[in-house]
Amino acid sequence: MKRKIITIDEELCNGCGDCVVGCAEGAIQLIDGKAKLVRDDFCDGFGDCIGTCPTGALTIDEREADDFDETAVKKHLLDTQGPEAVARMKEAAKRHETTANSQAQPTMSGSCPGSRMIHRKEETTAKTTNMSGVAFPSELKQWPIQMHLVSPQAPYFVNQELVVLSTCSPIASADIHWKFIRGRAVVVACPKLDRTDGYVEKLAAIFTQAKTPKVLSVIMEVPCCLGLSQIVKEAIKMSGRNDIEFEEHVVSLEGQVS
Repeated sequence: MKRKIITIDEELCNGCGDCVVGCAEGAIQLIDGKAKLVRDDFCDGFGDCIGTCPTGALTIDEREADDFDETAVKKHLLDTQGPEAVARMKEAAKRHETTANSQAQPTMSGSCPGSRMIHRKEETTAKTTNMSGVAFPSELKQWPIQMHLVSPQAPYFVNQELVVLSTCSPIASADIHWKFIRGRAVVVACPKLDRTDGYVEKLAAIFTQAKTPKVLSVIMEVPCCLGLSQIVKEAIKMSGRNDIEFEEHVVSLEGQVS
């Protein structure tokens, strides 16, 4: 059938990967340094990815294409990114339901705020206040941070030390921001509850493409958390680099950091 679907101008594409993050359906991948629509039936034609492209390489065209296949998309996301990605796709679908019909004009406002890339180069002003009235600034200068959502091509990874946080560690210890996140790029993952397929490969790609000089694994003192450090070590090995400095730090259940 003839319908609206994404088109990518490879001459304009700079390979930043923002559109890969912006596409909730997983229809776009970076192949040989260029964004490509991997399957027509993965693209719903709403264009959430357009607002993420810094070069204007993405447009919506009307052409002959296979119908959007929601069932196939869910299976693809579950197999490649895990249940978090399926949930994100469902959230996007709910937003799209507010349009007049399934082939309405695409919104140009950008992707889901939960996955839109943010890279702060200035000092952040966000603060939290404890019970004594002392305000502590947030040290986070990027978004997204969840392992499934980050792109190896993200600019905030380039030449930066990387801290790989277990999901629970920043909750267990109030020191995580100033001690580990400050001045570093960050990804968050849970080796027990996440679908970790692809984590090693993604980290290896970050280490290779971003020239990561140092990696810090921050885990909890529970057995399952050791898997996160193992993922990091395997990724360093896969990257083929022997110059990456690695540190492991353990957070106790009482919030003490070693």
